[in-house]
Amino acid sequence: MIERTGELTFQKKPLTVMGAKLKPGHKAPGFSLLDTDLSVVTLEDSAGKTRLISAVPSLDTPVCDTQARRFNEETAKFGDHVVGYVVSADLPFAQKRWCGAAGIQRIRTLSDHRDMAFGDAYGVHIKELRLEQRAVFVVDAQGIIQYAEYVPELTDQPDYEAALAALREVAG
Repeated sequence: MIERTGELTFQKKPLTVMGAKLKPGHKAPGFSLLDTDLSVVTLEDSAGKTRLISAVPSLDTPVCDTQARRFNEETAKFGDHVVGYVVSADLPFAQKRWCGAAGIQRIRTLSDHRDMAFGDAYGVHIKELRLEQRAVFVVDAQGIIQYAEYVPELTDQPDYEAALAALREVAG
């Protein structure tokens, strides 16, 4: 497993990220994550649709809350041909509670808590914290990554405008 150092900080302290960084043009790795009802969700479940995948450390933090709410609102504008996922290592029960409290209905919150396989495959698994690095991916209907952003400081927001511009371009 590749370990990347010097690419991510938390309050200016360096952290180690597991997995290779994905880039536009790469095939999106498959995943098997838990939904809030404990059912398994895979990338293949949304084949043929454009996907916005938003990785966050924990929905119970202000920055992650803002990120998830923003992408919930924005993906709703694209209709059924765009699927939005927010992936964290939070337990599915915590994700369900958060969704209910936040009124989230458009995006699906998915948990990587079992084995961090998504984090390893997408290069967002923070070794020291066993959380996901903040990142955003736009995957086209053929499963190819068209946009990838890895936020270098854990407490910073992603570049919403760049991610949404990529989503608009890919989703048509």
